[in-house]
Amino acid sequence: QVQLVESGGGLVQPGGSLRLSCAASGGSFSSSFMAWFRQAPGKEREFVAAIRWNSGYTGYADSVKGRFSISRDKAESMVYLQMNSLKPEDTAVYYCATGRAILSSYTQVSSYTTWGQGTQVTVSS
Repeated sequence: QVQLVESGGGLVQPGGSLRLSCAASGGSFSSSFMAWFRQAPGKEREFVAAIRWNSGYTGYADSVKGRFSISRDKAESMVYLQMNSLKPEDTAVYYCATGRAILSSYTQVSSYTTWGQGTQVTVSS
């Protein structure tokens, strides 16, 4: 059974950086996308970034392009989200997810079947 465990969240000042980690276990990810979503209080869960496990293809939400970077370490079964130039509007619970999404659907919540428990990111002075 696939399991995902996020870590690395915390409190950071505007303009600061954080790196989130997602440890994946219990399955094969060769045909999968790995993604980060976030959910702020009172808002729907939204796509942040995704990476195709085998090819390394990446995609980003417009709101984070140029500031966030997703990567994976295949040997360690880890996925990372490097977040730079953080803004207060980036405050949310960040979730790691995996699923057999395709290029036309990898930004959609419904394309992902396994989710981590989430890690809180708070950007505030």
